[in-house]
Amino acid sequence: MNIVQALNKEQMEKLSTGKRLDDFAPGDTVKVNVRIVEGNTERTQAFEGVCIAKKNRGLQSSFTVRKISHGEGVERVFPLYSTRVESVERVRRGDVRRAKLYYLRGLTGKAARISEKMDYRLLAGNSNTPSATEAQTVEANESEPTKATMKAKVEKK
Repeated sequence: MNIVQALNKEQMEKLSTGKRLDDFAPGDTVKVNVRIVEGNTERTQAFEGVCIAKKNRGLQSSFTVRKISHGEGVERVFPLYSTRVESVERVRRGDVRRAKLYYLRGLTGKAARISEKMDYRLLAGNSNTPSATEAQTVEANESEPTKATMKAKVEKK
């Protein structure tokens, strides 16, 4: 690791301490809390929308968030390690097959929706946590259940 990389890594660690930076990807709905300065006062403003692009460039990493506000599309680009960004929280995971979702700019209404990525191992009845008996059977079988078997279990209940 050369000196520039070491300095960038040190700065990234310094700037991310005390912040909540969830792991997110394009397609995820994120809530970004940004510090806004208006005159002499400072306040925190939340910007919630779909992450349509993410650049992983070390200290210069950034991501683009898009939301629809009063029927008009609004996009903002946030530097990940900015001092103005207080936190990035993932609200829900999106199931997409692209790294850049620029095609959403041309879609409106229901066509612009992104389906949620489901973890079928966690679907046990109506709760979001697996039951103890299912966890024991998965450990005993030493194999991960397929989507079809989990759907069958959910339909039986």
